[in-house]
Amino acid sequence: MPQKPLNIVILGLSITSSWGNGHATTFRGLVRELRNRGHHILFLERDVPWYASSRDLPNPGYCQTELYQSLEDLQSRFTEQVRAADFMMVGSYVPEGVAVGEWAIQTAQGVTGFYDIDTPVTLAKLAREDYEYLHPRLIPQYDMYLSFTGGPTLEKLEKEYGSPMARPLYCSFDPELYYQEPHEEKVWNLGYLGTYSDDRQPPLEKLMLDAARQWPLGSFVVAGPQYPETVQWPENCEHIHHLPPAEHRQFYNRQRFTQNITRADMIKAGYSPSVRLFEAAACGTPIISDYWDGLDEIFEFGKEILVSYSAEDTLGFLKDLPEEERLAIGERARQKVLAHHTAAHRAQELESYVYEVLSSESGVLSREEEMELGS
Repeated sequence: MPQKPLNIVILGLSITSSWGNGHATTFRGLVRELRNRGHHILFLERDVPWYASSRDLPNPGYCQTELYQSLEDLQSRFTEQVRAADFMMVGSYVPEGVAVGEWAIQTAQGVTGFYDIDTPVTLAKLAREDYEYLHPRLIPQYDMYLSFTGGPTLEKLEKEYGSPMARPLYCSFDPELYYQEPHEEKVWNLGYLGTYSDDRQPPLEKLMLDAARQWPLGSFVVAGPQYPETVQWPENCEHIHHLPPAEHRQFYNRQRFTQNITRADMIKAGYSPSVRLFEAAACGTPIISDYWDGLDEIFEFGKEILVSYSAEDTLGFLKDLPEEERLAIGERARQKVLAHHTAAHRAQELESYVYEVLSSESGVLSREEEMELGS
């Protein structure tokens, strides 16, 4: 734990409601672990009707949470808190994010950062001059750009967009929610969890549904909403229209293998691990994934994850992989994510980035502070 706890203000899309967004789960784990490391966090969230009616965590016990009604309300009530913060962070998709960011940067006297949970989407929007929540002129003004995407994207953010410091802050999982349940009966040979999207459906068909059609004796399942009626489900593939988050752990534990399919923007950017990868791995369920650059920096191919390029590849894993090796792959992946990809790891990484900026602004850290950061 650091010697000097940080006073942190976060302006994020939502922490109170996980309805229709992946931000809340990310913020909950990160903020909880920052609190566990001794920091104080004020989370500011725009009060919008679609979250107001579905708040599954209205009062997180690990931070002070305040709702604001408008930009003017934000400015009138929280200027002093932002000014006094050691670290102020604005997240992607915050309503009126450009105006909020401009105000926060001008007001804050501590370290400032932009946390992009949607980096490939953000960069695609900037390329077409869609400045919904971030403008290129703000990127050089934030002290750091924290990104769900690593690899070459970080260099692009620094060299092309002028970020003084772009760093990865990947998604994570909560070990208290995702873990192995060996007693669960294996109901399906292969499962997939994900909302329908136009760009994910072709690889889902190619890697999983075609495999189901070629192996009538196999059992398959897809869980997720918004699939159109035109989807032709194989007879041996069950479709679950909605699976509440509380049931995700059991879902993974009831599969022999789980399928990972990646959005096109994420594949193009590379180095964009999905939270589903970490959650499935935490359950010890072996993952069959599509390929993207940087995946081998997260998991070792053939040892911790299986990569498929065709239905035939998928069927080879399902039918021919010895049970002992299947279990070993799942266990090696589980150990990997426990060692590197929990919410606690992300909190420690974020803390180190903030102290990196503070040390560059005020000189070299003391030996005691360096030892604390390395712990």
